[in-house]
Amino acid sequence: MSKAEQREQMANGAGFIAALDQSGGSTPKALALYGVDAAQYGSEEEMFAEIQNMRARIILSDDFDKNKVIGAILFERTLGEQINGKSVADFIWSEKGVVPFLKIDKGLEDEANGVQMMKPIPGLADTLAKATGVFGTKERSVIHEANAEGIAAVVAQQFDVAREVIAAGMVPIVEPEVNIHSETKAEAEAILKAEILKNLDTLEEGQDVMLKLTIPSEANLYDVLADHARVVRVVALSGGYSTEQACDLLSQNGKMIASFSRALTEGLSKQQSDDEFNAALGSNIDKIYRASI
Repeated sequence: MSKAEQREQMANGAGFIAALDQSGGSTPKALALYGVDAAQYGSEEEMFAEIQNMRARIILSDDFDKNKVIGAILFERTLGEQINGKSVADFIWSEKGVVPFLKIDKGLEDEANGVQMMKPIPGLADTLAKATGVFGTKERSVIHEANAEGIAAVVAQQFDVAREVIAAGMVPIVEPEVNIHSETKAEAEAILKAEILKNLDTLEEGQDVMLKLTIPSEANLYDVLADHARVVRVVALSGGYSTEQACDLLSQNGKMIASFSRALTEGLSKQQSDDEFNAALGSNIDKIYRASI
């Protein structure tokens, strides 16, 4: 299947994007929720092996396929891992029909002007060149306050990186997350929408992006972004909401689909039998799917 078919699936497919991109910083917490505490791994290698085993268990589940999961975001280290003798990116596309994306950001700077910018991404061109079989990327910043200067800087940085990704022949997922606990969340989202529109209007035909945004306080706030000619899809992050909360809020936004991480893995445990694990994962996938269509 071609890039054109992958693009069609991302633009119009019914379902959601699974966020399986836990990195070095987020892996210990993800493992703890999965029932694996730090005492059960003695090194970083063992830690990453545990999270890869969790990812593989999710991906191999019968419910994880293109009928409900149209895309998946992977951590850079995951590209070197295999499932059943195939690279993870190749496996999820060839065996599951799920479009692969790559998390490329290297974490966040300290907060300033009410936001956290992305840290520099050294070697990005090489990373993109080596990401064979990957359709697009994902890069995250965080907005904590309705600070116009800070939000403008976050969005400008996101689009600078997006242009480099586009030049490499891939579709970037621009992710300026708004902290769900912000006391000025709604105001920040209004500023963010305006800044994103401003930057979208600078893109030329063929320079297309996706957007990954916090579910807005005002339902359907981002419809105008979803309708923009340069936007392939607008997806929502769960941002710390429970699966039930995230799905309920998402269902009020008709032009957003989910791209959930913690909400996807909620209730999963290493100690579960395969039947128990698959039942819990299948329930989460079904809830997120229904909220996305």
